[in-house]
Formats: sequence, C-alpha cells, structure tokens
Amino acid sequence: MSGRLWLWGYSRISSGIRGLSNICLCCCVNTLLQTLSATYELVESLGRWDVTHLRPDEDRNVPFELKKFFAAESASHKAFLHCLHRNGVQLHTQHDADEVFLVILNLIKNQMDDKNLAEEIQNLYKISLESHVQCLRCDSVQTKQSYLLSLPLHVEEAHTSLEQSLALFFQEHELKGINCCFCVQCTDKTPSKQGVQLLSLPPIMCIQLKRYRNNAGFTQKLDNEVTFPETIDFSKAVPQAFSNNFSQTGCLYNLYAVVVHSGSAGCGHYTAYVRHKESQGWFYADDSHTHQVSWEKVQSSYGGKHRQTAYMLMYRKA
Repeated sequence: MSGRLWLWGYSRISSGIRGLSNICLCCCVNTLLQTLSATYELVESLGRWDVTHLRPDEDRNVPFELKKFFAAESASHKAFLHCLHRNGVQLHTQHDADEVFLVILNLIKNQMDDKNLAEEIQNLYKISLESHVQCLRCDSVQTKQSYLLSLPLHVEEAHTSLEQSLALFFQEHELKGINCCFCVQCTDKTPSKQGVQLLSLPPIMCIQLKRYRNNAGFTQKLDNEVTFPETIDFSKAVPQAFSNNFSQTGCLYNLYAVVVHSGSAGCGHYTAYVRHKESQGWFYADDSHTHQVSWEKVQSSYGGKHRQTAYMLMYRKA
C-alpha cells in the first residue's frame, strides 16, 4: 500500500487525504503533510504562487516542493523529505511535530519570493498577543505585543481539558522574590503580576499540548487524559483571555485535524486524524494506511495509560 492514492469515493483533489509511505523514520512529517493538505487555505495560497521562473531542480526550496506535493498526481513525497533534510530536518531521526511544523512555516516565509503571499500564509496561523506586567507597588503597567504561530498549552499531571489548559495559559501570575521585574516608575525590581491576552485570533488556530517534562535530566511524557471539543467558542471558553483592544467578531472554531503521538518520549510514532472538507467525516492516517473513522474514535486520542495522545490540535474559524 506504500505510495497508494486512497479515494474512498472521492477524487484525490477533493479529498486531499492519501496514504504516505514511511521513508527514513518520517512519520512525523507524514502527519504534518496530512494536516497541511487538510488546510485548504494553505493549499489554495500556494496554488496561486507563480513559480514559472524557478528552476525545476530547485531542491532546497521547501514551499516549492510543498506546492509540487499538493499538485502531484501521485502520493510520492520523497522530494519534499529530502528538501527538508537539506534545510536541517534530518532523515533517519525522530523529530518533534510542533518544532517541524514551525520550521516549515518559517521556511515558507523566508524562501518564497512573493513576500505578500508568504505573509498571507503566515497570517493564517498568526495569534496576536499582548503581554503585560503590572507593578504591585505603584500599579504602573508595561505592555508588549508579540505573536505565536502555535499556542503552547501546559498539561497538568492529572485529567484535564483543553478549556482548563487555556485558562491556565491566560491566567495572571505573581512575580516575587528573585522573579521580581524592574519597574521603570519605581526604578527598582518590585513584585508584580504578569499575564497575556489576545489581540486577534487567526483563521487557523494551532494548539500544542505540552506533554513532555524534564525529570532529573530525563524527558518524561505525560499520557494522562486531556479532553478537547469538536467545536469551541474561545470567547466563552476563556473570556478573560481577550484584551480590551480585541475587535474581532466570531470566535467559534471547528476541529479539523489532530496530530497524535503514541509511545514514550524517547521512542514513539506519529499518526493523524483529519476531517474531510466536503463530507466533514473523519479519517485516520497512519503512514500508508488510511481509513474513515467516527468522532468517537478521534476522542480515543484524549490519552490515558497505553493509549494514543493528542499532541497538536488544528482548529478552523467557523
């Protein structure tokens, strides 16, 4: 079944879901290609990129190879894998899916010669934030704007939910003792409280569930259950997360892809659940093996002992 195109009654172009053979321990990249293929906004944007002036043998340009992969009539992705290898994502090596995802997005931005289109693609994922530090002595506030392409959420070491992890991320924290911050008004390090709020939400919200901990110099994976909804309204789930300068309307998102990790921190395997664009049905992709599944099966990636664990969640604005 390696490299076979799976149709399930749909054309390859309409489904965007195909089995991908595992070459040189590439399950991590395979799952990301499944989620990127299901991000039709990205596929359409790259489809508008004029590459007629590029050399056919342009083998270091990641967005060029990704565009060719999306348009290919076969399921071969060797050229894309070797292109990533030339850009530092080595073959025969286990990688972190979120790190490779961010590498791909940054290479798209840096290697596309159409900078407006590159920025458009980056904006698909850009989460604009405003961090603030308030001095507890004089109440003065210092703010700074930044952005993320993936929202990293801390996972508790017990049963939790996506909503609880979001609330923890946007919760204010007091900084005291050696963690005191310098206050410009007081001209001294003072106790303060620190927090972050949303300035805008992107069309595609990528969430990373941080399941890895450093324990006495060793990386430990947390397999505990983290529930997540098929549909989420961020304005209701975390109303405290929104800045006064937030001006968007509509914060409802639908889940369309889940990157799943099985195994331990040192030795594991990535698979993916992706949602079909037209039918809205769910499909499971394990390298070259793919088949349709129920939402209840997707929920099996909540986690638990000896079970799959969701690692990245991809939500699309409704």
